[in-house]
Amino acid sequence: MASNSTSDAALDALVARIRACRLCVEAPRGAPLPHAPRPVLRVSSTARILVASQAPGTKVHLSGLPFTDASGDRLRAWMGVGSDTFYDVARIAIAPMGFCFPGQDAKGADLPPRRECAAAWHDALFAALPNFALVLAVGRPAQAYHLTRLGLGHLVGRGLTETVANWRAVRAAAAAGGHTMVYPLPHPSWRNTGWIRNNPFFEAELLPALKADIARLLLRG
Repeated sequence: MASNSTSDAALDALVARIRACRLCVEAPRGAPLPHAPRPVLRVSSTARILVASQAPGTKVHLSGLPFTDASGDRLRAWMGVGSDTFYDVARIAIAPMGFCFPGQDAKGADLPPRRECAAAWHDALFAALPNFALVLAVGRPAQAYHLTRLGLGHLVGRGLTETVANWRAVRAAAAAGGHTMVYPLPHPSWRNTGWIRNNPFFEAELLPALKADIARLLLRG
């Protein structure tokens, strides 16, 4: 088995290759990225919690730091953590399904995550990372990928609402097998405020359980 230092060096090298990636411009699947790539992710060999998000937005594209926007404020509130904890990469990893800001559609909404990222990098990245104790699968692409990766693909619903509404079964299935707990979440964008209002179980039932699990894991170090 490789030593920790060897494993860390291999992970660092892989992350460096991801941050230098230009596939969506030089070998795109469909229309090329309409701006210079800026892959954004934060991972480590020690983080026990993974935020598996969708893709950076405009503010994150400029800052290079995940969730430096109103969505990040809402996500941190959902998790019950402050910025210092959220950005402690030794404890919380952040790896979106699309590493670069994908651009916007004609209505000003962010486009879906670029397909190049998962196809080229995700399997290798999550093979190099340790098993997480908890994954926040934010959005349908993250839910489909991570639940399938963890052998729980049968729990991916026909749509995001069905998967999130089934959160207890998703969490229990992983926990029962001694594997990573997964919480399926909607994106914390203001655009989903109506969804949250129409699905009161999310704030009343799911979020308290999520906060408790996160607090317990962070307390363990």
